[in-house]
Amino acid sequence: MKKTFYSNGKLLITGEYLVLDGAKAFALPTKYGQNLIVEQGYNNTIQWKSYDSDGSIWFEDNIPFDAIVSNERHDDAKSIKNTLIEILHEAYLMHSDFITTSKGYQISTELTFPKSWGLGTSSTLINNIAQWLQIDAFELLKRSFGGSGYDIACAQNNAGILYQIVNEKPVVEIVGFNPKFTDKIFFVYLNKKQNSKNAIASYYNNQADIRKTIPVINALTQTVVAAQHPKEFALALAQHEIELSNILELATVKETLFEDFDGVIKSLGAWGGDFVLSISKENPTGYFNERGFDIVIPYHEMIL
Repeated sequence: MKKTFYSNGKLLITGEYLVLDGAKAFALPTKYGQNLIVEQGYNNTIQWKSYDSDGSIWFEDNIPFDAIVSNERHDDAKSIKNTLIEILHEAYLMHSDFITTSKGYQISTELTFPKSWGLGTSSTLINNIAQWLQIDAFELLKRSFGGSGYDIACAQNNAGILYQIVNEKPVVEIVGFNPKFTDKIFFVYLNKKQNSKNAIASYYNNQADIRKTIPVINALTQTVVAAQHPKEFALALAQHEIELSNILELATVKETLFEDFDGVIKSLGAWGGDFVLSISKENPTGYFNERGFDIVIPYHEMIL
């Protein structure tokens, strides 16, 4: 019997990095996401196919049940397979029935956004697997990928969220974010996925600054969520960029790429790649296109 599961993608508007240490973050689920389709298989094996948004297959392999049970590892050339086996192994430890009572599966995943966009390929997968097996997605994330879990919260909710880790547990608050100025907000893809290892290293080298900055970020997050005027919203985001720039010891994306932009540009999630948010009086599409950034998405086309 065919079963289909779906999870939303995500964009982290405030609280990047600091959310790991208890800061309150604001995140929005996207209209883009990922499907997981599960059908009966055979030979005690999962026949797995992952499709990008253009219909191309970006990963395909057979995974024997024995490999999942033993958490079998392959060389680095099979890193995607290793990651998938690890997630399924942790899922098996949480709920073994999907292995012990089955003859096999045919599983496919379908992204509705290009994989390179960084809107949550992994988080939507983990949440979909958790839905399928009826296990806790936050716990599965913790056991496999790690991370704050805000992306799982976005995968599960169809509205903006305030997200915070309190006593090592996720606290999710739904917020009605729909200010009148969303027509001034655009999301711009920086033409590359970001590996944030260097930024994270700088982040953890500045623990004293982190402790001082968390209350500041919490206050800015509340201002962003409650803002009724675009100037108030923009100034809070600009201040957020300055605070994170100091901790990460990195220039802001506006300083690096868009110094002459007439408006505010805010990094989203990992600094230096994926999407940024822009807010300005005029439609900025032409400005970004002239500089080689062709993917500029209006708020109402991106956000759920």
